[in-house]
Amino acid sequence: MFPKGITIIAITRHGVKTALNIKQALDQEGLKNSIFASKKYSQPNVCELEGTVGEFIKEKYSNTDAIVAVMATGITIRAIAPLLKSKLTDPAVIGVDATGKFVISLLSGHYGGANELTKIIAKGIDAMPVITTASDSAGKQSVDELAKKLHLTIENPKSLAPVNATIVNEERFVLVIVGYTKKVTHMLENFKVEHVNDCEEAIEIVKNYDAGAVIARESLLIKFEEFNKPVTLLRAKCIVAGLGCRKDSQSSHLVETVNAALETVNLPAWRIDKFASVDIKSKSTAMLDIAKLFGIPFEFLSVETLRSLNHPELSPDSKLVQEKIGVGGVCERAALIIAGKNSNLILKKTKLHGTTIAIAKGA
Repeated sequence: MFPKGITIIAITRHGVKTALNIKQALDQEGLKNSIFASKKYSQPNVCELEGTVGEFIKEKYSNTDAIVAVMATGITIRAIAPLLKSKLTDPAVIGVDATGKFVISLLSGHYGGANELTKIIAKGIDAMPVITTASDSAGKQSVDELAKKLHLTIENPKSLAPVNATIVNEERFVLVIVGYTKKVTHMLENFKVEHVNDCEEAIEIVKNYDAGAVIARESLLIKFEEFNKPVTLLRAKCIVAGLGCRKDSQSSHLVETVNAALETVNLPAWRIDKFASVDIKSKSTAMLDIAKLFGIPFEFLSVETLRSLNHPELSPDSKLVQEKIGVGGVCERAALIIAGKNSNLILKKTKLHGTTIAIAKGA
C-alpha cells in the first residue's frame, strides 16, 4: 500500500505538530511517509519545504502516492487544480486542519486510496474523517473501490460514473466474473455476481441489467459497442505468491504462511493466479500439497533464472540461502519473475514457521 510513500505538508506551527502526530500514526501502520514544512519549523523528522506550497506540490505530484496537506483546504485545492489528470493516476490528496480536528478525503478517494488513508489518519490522531464520495455516503462499494482492493485494471474509466450511479441509486447492477473455475464471493457480498466461461456469455447476462462490470484475467476482448448500457471492464492483474521453505517444512506450516500473508494484504485466495519457487523444491511434499489444497498451479524456476533478476524492491540477500542454493533469496524473485514485466511487490518477504512468502502483482 502506497509504495512510493506519503508526503505530509504543513505550513504553520500548529500544523507541524499535527503533521508529527500523523507521521506517528502512519509509522504504526508501516506506511512510508515524510513531513515537509517551512525552514523556521524544521526539526527532527521534518524536512525543509523549498519554494511555495504550489511549487512543491507540483514537484511531488507525480512522485508520491498521497499528499496529506495540513492547511486550509482552499490552499490545497488551488495548488492541485492545474495538476489534475485522472482518478486512475492522480495521487490521493487529503486535507487536515492545522489543529487536527478533521481529516478530509479530497481526491482519488477510491482508486487512489484517499478514503482508506483518511480513515487511518483520523483513527490515529483521534479526528473526524470526512468522506463525501456517493457510494461511501450510501454505504455501498463502488466499482473503482473494488478494482483497487482486488488489483484490477479499469479498461474503460469513462464508464465509472454511470456504473457507480447505478449502484448508488439501487438500480439493477451485475458483476460478471469470466473464467474463474471456483465460485468466488470474498469482497463481493454486496453485488449480484454471475460466473461465466467466456466474454460472449458475459454480454448476454449484462443485457438483462441496467449496468454491469466484467472481471476477466486476460485483456478483455469485448467490444464496447456491443453494450447499449454502462459496463465497466476490469482486467485482473496477474498475482503470484512466491514461496520458500526448509526441507522439513510441513504442509500445515505453508498453509498458515499463505493465509497469514493474504490476511495481511487483505487479498482473497481466489485472486492468486500462481505459486512460484525454486526448482529444487519441485518435489517438495509441502509445496505440492499447498498447490492442490488451494487449486493454484505452481511454477518452479532455476537458480540461474532467480539470480538474474535485478529489482529495486528486493530485500537484502540472505547469506545462509546464498550458501545453500546459490542465490540470496527465493520468494520475492520467484513472485516478481512469474508476475511478469514491470511487476512489483505488494507483500515483501515475510517469515513464519521456517517458511517465507512474498506476493507480486503484474502491470
